[in-house]
Amino acid sequence: MIAATCAAQPPNPYRTITGLVKPPAGRVLGSMSMADVAKDGSVWIAERCGENNCLGHDTIAPIIHIDANGQWIAAFGAGKFAWPHGIYVDPDGNLWVTDARAGQGRGHQVIKFASDGGQLMRLGVAGEAGDDDAHFNGPTDVAVGFNGDVFVSDGHEAKSNNRVLKFDRNGKFIKSWGGTGSAPGQFLVPHALALDSRGRLFVADRDNNRIQIFDQDGKFLEEWKQFGRPSGLHISADDTLYVSDNQSNEERHPGWARGIRVGNAKDGSVTAFIPDPEFDPKQSQETGAHGLAADARGAIYGAEVYSQSVKKYVR
Repeated sequence: MIAATCAAQPPNPYRTITGLVKPPAGRVLGSMSMADVAKDGSVWIAERCGENNCLGHDTIAPIIHIDANGQWIAAFGAGKFAWPHGIYVDPDGNLWVTDARAGQGRGHQVIKFASDGGQLMRLGVAGEAGDDDAHFNGPTDVAVGFNGDVFVSDGHEAKSNNRVLKFDRNGKFIKSWGGTGSAPGQFLVPHALALDSRGRLFVADRDNNRIQIFDQDGKFLEEWKQFGRPSGLHISADDTLYVSDNQSNEERHPGWARGIRVGNAKDGSVTAFIPDPEFDPKQSQETGAHGLAADARGAIYGAEVYSQSVKKYVR
């Protein structure tokens, strides 16, 4: 384990582009939960139907597709979600979206879509929370391994399931691991997932203020605390690790500044830090990027719940 430190922040080599998403006339943007980048450089965003909740907004499509400059391409998913949370573009270009709350007979599911919005698979039982192999309770994110195995982080609340589940490419349950706690292999809000070039699974163990690293069978390998209180994770093809922290303050994670930390998934080094300009350690408001992704050129897209926007960061 690498010791945590925040005494000296690394430099910020990025400039910020605000107001990236350009919606059609009349479309009000809501909370932006997470984003991911497709192979063509376009960006997919999980948004919350013009507010911070899709219940009661069934005519608004929350899965948004934009180009790298923020121009609107398409949107889909109206009437399918309670509270979209995680979004992941798999190697085949399909989208995996997690629905982390329930209501109106929907939620607590993972839904796989084709890029045109056609539904391909559902995991979990709509509107039902549970802790068995067939249910989720607040699924937060998805990652897909090189062989097609599907990993789901499950447990958006501290008293929820706090586990990771593994399925095969057809959605058949294989195994799960975790449990509530702070020991190695336990979780308090496993909030995001990413795989590095070696196939190691990185888990943003948010309320434990750490990243945990596992092999694909759930064997604990290491924990890192030098990336802050992680809400979002992204690992690029060259093993650059991007981590968003939108929660650190004097109560949750004293002594740490909120922002985006950029480093190396191979050795855990932190090489850049983009500070959250709205950071106030005395306030509980969760400002800054909640989820994030980066494109092949290293541009970062940070999805913000509080400001209901996506910011782009370029070197």
